[in-house]
Amino acid sequence: MPVDVQVETTIAAPRERVAAFAGDPGNAPRWYTNIKSVDWVTPPPVALGSRMTFVAHFLGKRLEYTYEVVERVPGEKLVMRTAQGPFPMETTYTWETRGDGTFMTLRNRGEPSGFSRLMAPMMAMAMRRATTQDLARLKALLEGPG
Repeated sequence: MPVDVQVETTIAAPRERVAAFAGDPGNAPRWYTNIKSVDWVTPPPVALGSRMTFVAHFLGKRLEYTYEVVERVPGEKLVMRTAQGPFPMETTYTWETRGDGTFMTLRNRGEPSGFSRLMAPMMAMAMRRATTQDLARLKALLEGPG
């Protein structure tokens, strides 16, 4: 059973600012509650083919996985896929200007295998809850003072 979770929010900040911050994997620990660290495998800044290793804690487990940037349209879209890790996952960010703000979507989808496959429905619910909180944290961070 595939896992496919998409959440969205509108952030009262210019698209360029939101995309620059959220689209920089090095900032992920600042707004993703479960991501504890990001180590660049290839040198920053983010570009097509960039690879980064993320360490996260999710559902009581430590996860380590390497993402590769497979699509990038600066200020509009960023797509990363796991090169290795617990199960194949793809994360997509999109940004659109809406009025004076930015409409952002965050989508995670993957195909768990083995034991993880049995946990897919629970994993999807936990991912939706976590990513909703992460986008709220990003929104507060970018809309806050300074």
